[in-house]
Amino acid sequence: MADSKEKLFSDFPSVSTQEWMDKITADLKGADYEKKLVWKTNEGFKVKPFYRQEDLEGLKTTEGLPGQFPYIRGNKKDDNTWFIRQDITVEDPAEANAKALDILNKGVDSLGFKVKASQLNIEYIRTLLKDICCECVELNFRTCQRHTQQLAELLDTYFKEKGYDPEKLYGSVNFDPVSKMLQKGKDTSPIISQAKGLVETLAGYPHFQCIAVNSVMLNNSGAYIYQELGYALAWGNEYLNRLIEAGVPVDLAAKKIRFNFGISSNYFMEIAKFRAARMLWADIVKAYNPACDCACKMTAHAETSSFNLTLFDAHVNLLRTQTETMSAAIAGVNSITVTPFDKTYETPNEFSERIARNQQLLLKEESHMNRIVDPAGGSYYIENLTVAIAQQAWNLFLQVEDEGGMVKAVQAGSVQATINASNKARHEAVSKRKEILLGTNQYPNFNELAGDKVPADKEQKCGCGGGHHEEEASLAKLVTDRAASEFEALRLQTEHSGKRPKAFMLTIGNLAMRQARAQFSCNFLACAGYQVIDNLGFNTVEEGIDAAMKAQADIVVICSSDDEYAEYAIPAFKALNGRAMFIVAGAPACMDDLKAAGIENFIHVRCNVLETLKEYNEKLGIK
Repeated sequence: MADSKEKLFSDFPSVSTQEWMDKITADLKGADYEKKLVWKTNEGFKVKPFYRQEDLEGLKTTEGLPGQFPYIRGNKKDDNTWFIRQDITVEDPAEANAKALDILNKGVDSLGFKVKASQLNIEYIRTLLKDICCECVELNFRTCQRHTQQLAELLDTYFKEKGYDPEKLYGSVNFDPVSKMLQKGKDTSPIISQAKGLVETLAGYPHFQCIAVNSVMLNNSGAYIYQELGYALAWGNEYLNRLIEAGVPVDLAAKKIRFNFGISSNYFMEIAKFRAARMLWADIVKAYNPACDCACKMTAHAETSSFNLTLFDAHVNLLRTQTETMSAAIAGVNSITVTPFDKTYETPNEFSERIARNQQLLLKEESHMNRIVDPAGGSYYIENLTVAIAQQAWNLFLQVEDEGGMVKAVQAGSVQATINASNKARHEAVSKRKEILLGTNQYPNFNELAGDKVPADKEQKCGCGGGHHEEEASLAKLVTDRAASEFEALRLQTEHSGKRPKAFMLTIGNLAMRQARAQFSCNFLACAGYQVIDNLGFNTVEEGIDAAMKAQADIVVICSSDDEYAEYAIPAFKALNGRAMFIVAGAPACMDDLKAAGIENFIHVRCNVLETLKEYNEKLGIK
């Protein structure tokens, strides 16, 4: 069999990179290779259209094995199992306990509890964790930062009371003052000094982390991938350095830090991000000379992004979160939370939470992604992406260190300024359709109405249960507007006005061009919630205008070829005689002549879709 395989492969001559390039150049027929095929990423590097084995030469990412330093190929060597996590906001501990027990029987093996500090006492913890085998499930807790120590002490008391084996307890307590600085604009850096006591309280629980790096909030604010990773590393290093300076042994300090990352929809890039994250964090910890390389392992939780979730056509969110979950699973993270698809407009219900759980269960039970360690390892493409992202993130990490570390960078506002600039740039890209949100700025559901859906309150409440803290909001805050927010506001404005404009496609002339432009125009105008009326075609512009008026159209869009607009556009505009808004679909060479005749409105691929539709709403009296 081996001989036959050898013979089979010898029948196919090898193809050199130059031969591939020669073929590509010929197929491009004079078009620029760089402009047509090389992807210029937001991460600051270029991605080639193809990679070959020779592109792996010199890359250290392929040298190690799973479970070996620097852990680029994962912390585990036997399988790729991760925890399936679902979070619960605790209003009543007994009700939360009942819900936890229910979802544990439905596939969840990691629980996240957000608890109110004002209610914390040992009886509260007993009620919350009643009948839950803490050695069989990962437990994660979040409360007011100032009460995290109290929470840790109560958990320690409860675990000892129950006689649990500390080696079998997995989970975390979320202590992260930097996240509050970014989120609330309040300088909570002084309470970082509490980290040492927190670590010492939970020192006897080797798999229980208590210092968190919540870079997921950067992801949810529109950060680019290298920005989330670079700042996360600086964030983690800030805590690690402070703990060591406070006298905590480096091995203990490193093992108590957990990274909570977001996952964007950039599928392969996200796989590369998590691989690069483990490698870079291992290098950072190694620089502190730990006694064991095991201290260099990154514990990484991943949560699907809320930045790209949409209110309209919300079930498309399932597609986004599914590919995001796949990225994290393939990359070998420790645990994953899938954001329910309806989170943008309501508190997730039983159905959406079940679907979110099942998205992970499908990947485990049917796709078996929990069985193969680092399936992306050795991929020419992903290995090169890993190195490129690692380099960009490392450069950002060094930049933050030059500023004095993460806390000083946040106090100076440089982190917030950078992420908010990315948020603005991505909103601009969405408005111009350079970044596509299916169902929002491209291919919207023409007939969908929001009804009583409204964007959910995005304000994150403190876990103190209503108490107030003395810090004033003196720092810049992250902008957390979702990518779809402006389109949604526009569409809701149209719907709530009670006046849904009708856009009539006056299709005439060249069959292929009129159909293509009518489809483009329908998609364009439906993004504002307009009712669109497509047509097969008209023999004359007068016939089309008469049909539009019978349909009581508020907008008439003439759809034809560039050459034919010189013949059809002005007569159609005159026949309409101001009875409706007139739009030309395209940017024909005769545009100046059409403008001279009084035609003002043109829609084409170079338009800023959002700004154009805002202008149309104003012209139509929609406020």
